Amino acid sequence: MLKEPATKRGKATRDRLVAAADAMIAERGVEGASLDQILASADVSKSQLYHYFDGKDELVRAVIARRRAEIIGRQTSLLPELDSWDAIETWLKIVYEGHESHGFRGGCPIGSLANELADKDDRARLDLAEGFEAWQGLLVDGLKKMRARGEIKRSADPYELATAVFAAMQGGLLLAKTRREPEPLRIALDAARAHLRSYKTVRTK
Repeated sequence: MLKEPATKRGKATRDRLVAAADAMIAERGVEGASLDQILASADVSKSQLYHYFDGKDELVRAVIARRRAEIIGRQTSLLPELDSWDAIETWLKIVYEGHESHGFRGGCPIGSLANELADKDDRARLDLAEGFEAWQGLLVDGLKKMRARGEIKRSADPYELATAVFAAMQGGLLLAKTRREPEPLRIALDAARAHLRSYKTVRTK
């Protein structure tokens, strides 16, 4: 069970530990990041670790929660709502340019953990699924508003559309990461954009 610190000092220690684990996992993967390495990087003792976490598995779950909060926080600060064609277009551009700036290394912060953990740790898998749902929910909510305003067809299912977009994005990113080239992600996002726009209503005067 994840334990919340009772003091500011405790919170700072816990945050430092989770940040160190996040960085180590990003560099070496969950399997490659040992507890001893994480503790040394965070300058935290084992007794402090076990004060907040039952072990490495729960520390990894805290990393998942951290990444989820960072992704959603960053996106909502840039684009509070994905409820217009312009906003969606800007979001897709941000996604592409963000990964391009990192040379398509590292992949999706949530997706990379899902690739490693989904078949090994069911609690982590559920946390990751919730992370994707929360992130995807931002697009679902925006598409619902667009449908209510008549900007997409009434037959459109916002959840299915958002799922298609995220599936294309994650698949394109995985190929771009593997090939170390931008084309797979660009093609995948173009396909997602075209699929969304196929549901755009045609307004007549």
